[in-house]
Amino acid sequence: MISSKLFDNKNENNNLICSENLYKGACVKIKNSKKTFQVIGINIGKKICWVREWPFACNSKKTFTLEISQITLQIFCSNQSSE
Repeated sequence: MISSKLFDNKNENNNLICSENLYKGACVKIKNSKKTFQVIGINIGKKICWVREWPFACNSKKTFTLEISQITLQIFCSNQSSE
């Protein structure tokens, strides 16, 4: 079972998210991007997930596969964009 708690980074040398803490619907930051993305699917066995940019446009269907190791931070999904 995948936990729904947010990632708690207690090891300062390891800034990547643990796949056990990732869940469908989570908002995340990924390497080499300042944008926020939402997880829409997870395959723990293959260590990949599917994400889309957050907030997303209703007419946009742009999703992509991402290695879980590329996720650097799990954050609260907000409807307000601060960027």
